[in-house]
Amino acid sequence: MYINIPDLAVVLLFGLMAKSAMSMRFDLRSGSTKCISEDIKSNAMTVGKYAVVFSNNVSPIPTSHKLTVRVNSPLGNNYHHADLVDSGSFAFTAGVAGDYTACFSAPEHKPPTTVTIEFDWRTGVAATDWSNVAKKGQVEIMELELKKLYGFVTSIHDEMFHLREREEELQQLNRTTNSKMATFSCLSLLVCLSVASLQLWHLKAFFERKKLL
Repeated sequence: MYINIPDLAVVLLFGLMAKSAMSMRFDLRSGSTKCISEDIKSNAMTVGKYAVVFSNNVSPIPTSHKLTVRVNSPLGNNYHHADLVDSGSFAFTAGVAGDYTACFSAPEHKPPTTVTIEFDWRTGVAATDWSNVAKKGQVEIMELELKKLYGFVTSIHDEMFHLREREEELQQLNRTTNSKMATFSCLSLLVCLSVASLQLWHLKAFFERKKLL
C-alpha cells in the first residue's frame, strides 16, 4: 500500500523525531559538571538512560569513573537524583512546559581522569516502548505501524499548538515592551522639556537681576 504524504508533513515528522529523541556520547573531566537541557511540553512523557563507558574490564567500576546525576524542572524541582553511580535511568511526566536540565558531575580525582558517558533522552512519542505495546496488545505489524504513525501525527499536532502558544507569548512580550518603551520615551521627553523650561526661567531671572532685559 502506498501513502502519499505532503512534503511539509514529512519535514515536520523528521524534525519532530530529531527533536524528541537525543542520543549522545561525551567526555567529562573529573571535578567538572556538564548540563544538557531539553524543551519539554506540559504533560509529555520523557525517559532517559545513561551509562559510563569504561574500556578496562574492571568490575566494579572505580569511584573515579562514577557520576552524580540530577534532573531538574524549569522551576527547580528535582525529578531524579543519583550519587556515585555508573549507570541509571529516569522517567517522568512533565508538570510544566519549559527547559528540563540533566546535569552530570564527576568527583574530584588525583591525577585527573576523563569519564566517557553515553546518554539517551527521549520525549513524547519517541519515549513510547513500541515493542512492549505490540507484545501487550497482540497487534499485527500493520496495526503497530499505524499506531506509530498516529502517535507521530498527534505529536506534530500538539507541537504546532505549543509553537503557536509560544508565538503568542512572544507577541505579548513584544507588545508589553513596546508599550513600556513608549511610556519611557514620553517621560524622557517630558523631563527634557521641564529641564529646558527651568534653564530658560533661570537665564531670564539672571538677566533681569543684571538689568540686561
